[in-house]
Amino acid sequence: MGRAYAGVLGTLAFLTVLVRCVVRSVPVEATIGQAIAGLVIFAVIGSVVGQLAGWIVDDSVRSRLMSEMAAGANAASKTAPAALGIKT
Repeated sequence: MGRAYAGVLGTLAFLTVLVRCVVRSVPVEATIGQAIAGLVIFAVIGSVVGQLAGWIVDDSVRSRLMSEMAAGANAASKTAPAALGIKT
């Protein structure tokens, strides 16, 4: 997920800087340098945000799965004796 965010944010920053510099008639040398700097900075930010988002989603799914498995185990242990005709 981090690579996808890095790619999107880096490209968006690069294009934004290019458009801004073209509108302001900034020389090509300065434009390319600024665009590359924006690309690198926002790619790093996107990577960090994407990794964090992936970690949060994985943790959420893992904790929900564990709680559902625990609830299922409790329900199975309560219904198993009744299904076998055993009085508790």
